[in-house]
Amino acid sequence: MLDRIIAFSIKQKLIVGLLVLGLIGFGAYNVTQLPIDAVPDITNNQVQVITVSPALGAGDIERLITFPIEQATRNVPGIIEQRSFSRFGLSLVTIVFDDATDVYWARQQVTERLAQITIPESLGKPELGPVSSGLGEIFQYVVKPKPGYEGKYDAAELRTIQDWIVRRQLLGTEGVADVSSFGGKLKQYEIAVDPERLGAMGITIADVFDAVARNNANTGGAYIEKGPAMLFIRTEGLIADMEAIRTIQVKVLPDHTPVLLHDVAEVRLGTATRYGAMTYNDEGEAAGAVVMMLKGANSSEVIKQVKERIALIEKTLPEGVTIEPFLDRTKMVNNAIHTVETNLLEGALIVVLILVFFLANLRAGLVVASVIPLAMLFAIIMMNMFGVSGNLMSLGALDFGLIVDGAVIIVEAVLHRLHGQGHGLGSGKLDQQRMDETVRSSASRMMNSAMFGQVIILIVYLPILRCRASRARCSSPWRRPWPSPCWAPRSSR
Repeated sequence: MLDRIIAFSIKQKLIVGLLVLGLIGFGAYNVTQLPIDAVPDITNNQVQVITVSPALGAGDIERLITFPIEQATRNVPGIIEQRSFSRFGLSLVTIVFDDATDVYWARQQVTERLAQITIPESLGKPELGPVSSGLGEIFQYVVKPKPGYEGKYDAAELRTIQDWIVRRQLLGTEGVADVSSFGGKLKQYEIAVDPERLGAMGITIADVFDAVARNNANTGGAYIEKGPAMLFIRTEGLIADMEAIRTIQVKVLPDHTPVLLHDVAEVRLGTATRYGAMTYNDEGEAAGAVVMMLKGANSSEVIKQVKERIALIEKTLPEGVTIEPFLDRTKMVNNAIHTVETNLLEGALIVVLILVFFLANLRAGLVVASVIPLAMLFAIIMMNMFGVSGNLMSLGALDFGLIVDGAVIIVEAVLHRLHGQGHGLGSGKLDQQRMDETVRSSASRMMNSAMFGQVIILIVYLPILRCRASRARCSSPWRRPWPSPCWAPRSSR
């Protein structure tokens, strides 16, 4: 078979040339489409279930929330392990799937299992974490007042601007999985109930809760036909301001006196309990966020789009407020890619010089060296097909000596045959027919040796492929050998 390929390549030079040009063109296109990152994302497929319950301690969180979630999701196909931790007010369950499992299918399965869990609404609602990875934090910024406006905006107003203006617009950026806010003070509308007033008027806390819930909703009715038109009936009861909260009717006393909310409680603006603060240099408090990238997205493209969107968002901010980034992965990516480009260029030049020197023929050295860019383009095409990004590991670990190994053997055999016959490349003493025959016979004789060398190199990677296949088998829901290197017990909490 190899002899036929060699004979066809020598005979059909035009077809081979066109295929090489096609490889160059298609490879050049794939270079522009290759996702670029600093390091490879080795995070496995995970689904995180997050439940916030501020009123429960760690023991109650474990018993009432974490354990039921683990039990309900344990039989999802493709699970490798489950791990979790329970702390005051927070439950986090991480479900790890094998590499063959589609993360969106896994999230759907986990969502279906969560619907079967009975957790009281007052204890919190389990939610799935964003579709991101361990390298998903690509951009961080702060929302702070400009110089001269420090006293105009406090920490609560900066956090409100971040949550209601900046975050909501950034979430619409392609490739962004989530925007996690932090810092500042989380604004709240507080109803500080006076127990003495409640007791004096015979009102309970439950009455206050029910009154606020009833008076903060829109309702719909029927419709009125008026000629060809239909007029729909609806009432608007959503609370619009602080005064609307204060005037909510809680109860009517026996003497028909209405009791309003401001009669038994103080309505005011407040903030959620804080466990820390965010300060920017020595300029006081600020609010900020971490932009999380969608798993598998191109970090360079996502950061570029985030910056463009932030430039548009800044035009909608109140006067005196600005967005200032302080962590941008673009710099790290550019430095890593610059290092890779430098190493590849220097390595390629060294290989070319060594080839020309030892082969003692410029044309032969250039023929062998041409394998390097062609192999690179083919590798980039395969990387795009299999979703491998260009990074410090996938590009920086290229070995040009291995790439040109087979070409060196073939070209050196051809040179040896030509010099043995008293000819050399570029001497002009051979006609085309004799040259083709010499190249064919020399390549055919050495092709088995070249292939044998390539096979030996490929055998080195078989343990990696075997480990990957073994991991896929033992993660199958129908085959769970124990003990097994793939099996992992539930982590202790």
